[in-house]
Amino acid sequence: MEEARWYVVHTYSGYENKVATNLETIVENRKLHDWIQEIRVPTETVTEVKDNKKREVERKLFPGYVLVKMVMSDDSWYIVRNTRGCTGFVGPNGKPVPLTEEEVAALGVEKHEIVINYAVNDMIRIIDGPLENFTGRVDEIDLEKNKIKVTISMFGRETAVELEPDQVELLDD
Repeated sequence: MEEARWYVVHTYSGYENKVATNLETIVENRKLHDWIQEIRVPTETVTEVKDNKKREVERKLFPGYVLVKMVMSDDSWYIVRNTRGCTGFVGPNGKPVPLTEEEVAALGVEKHEIVINYAVNDMIRIIDGPLENFTGRVDEIDLEKNKIKVTISMFGRETAVELEPDQVELLDD
């Protein structure tokens, strides 16, 4: 069996969660977990201020679209395409085109586990980006946000910079 890829499914506006739920039910009932592996409605949490009150609100990133990780076959295509509320796949002439690895990463659909071999107060070398080859000390590590804070010495001054965890390596003594 070929590898599952992410596809974008077009839905009626406002039906994203309904389509996702219906698809999950079909997958469950027909035991199609090997073919249709994941169904996502990408959302973000936004703070809205209304009448001087702050509220956390879940907002859809792509209204009218659902992301489906599936192995494309005539059967799996038919099941998704004929789910109530679904209007088709995104692609030329409705022919499904899978998302590239870069697109999946940019959408943040799949979290890749980041393993780091350094800790707070460790000395590191920057190996990527405009500050390449600078060395510094790790001040803070936030893997949830995929950021680390590092203090480097630049032009004789201590400067705090924010980097991604894979932009640095542990400095060998």
